[in-house]
Amino acid sequence: MWGMASSLPLRRAGLVAAAVASVFLLSACNPGGGAIEDYSGLPVNDHAGDAEGHEGAAEDEVQAAWLQQGGQIAVTIPGSSTCPVVGSSIRVLDKAGEGNRVAVDVVERTEDEVCTMDLVPHTTVFWTPVDVTTTEELVVEVVGETVTVPVK
Repeated sequence: MWGMASSLPLRRAGLVAAAVASVFLLSACNPGGGAIEDYSGLPVNDHAGDAEGHEGAAEDEVQAAWLQQGGQIAVTIPGSSTCPVVGSSIRVLDKAGEGNRVAVDVVERTEDEVCTMDLVPHTTVFWTPVDVTTTEELVVEVVGETVTVPVK
């Protein structure tokens, strides 16, 4: 009887610890909508199957592609090299099965900013939102344009 009573607080502590750990693990599975990386140029195809959706697209067009076997989405927007159009966040407009559509918001630039008149691609990478899927075409809306990323 003595041994069972003393182990009860330990069991409760263990259950509480497991519940707290579950919350942290589940929250890690739902990445935020902010950009995780941005750089000048097109995505690098460093693994077979990466940057799917960029093949054949012109550098002066908005492009979107799956990266990391669908775990990330790269959005490339042409613009000035000194004032690039950079994605700031991604949000789901229609979940998988209901349209599989996202919108990418961009960093606002000031009207009086002096920019070069060249046109270069700039890529922003986001974690793929949990409410979309790679098994359907993904529609990406950005800067007034719509791009469709093929099924992964």
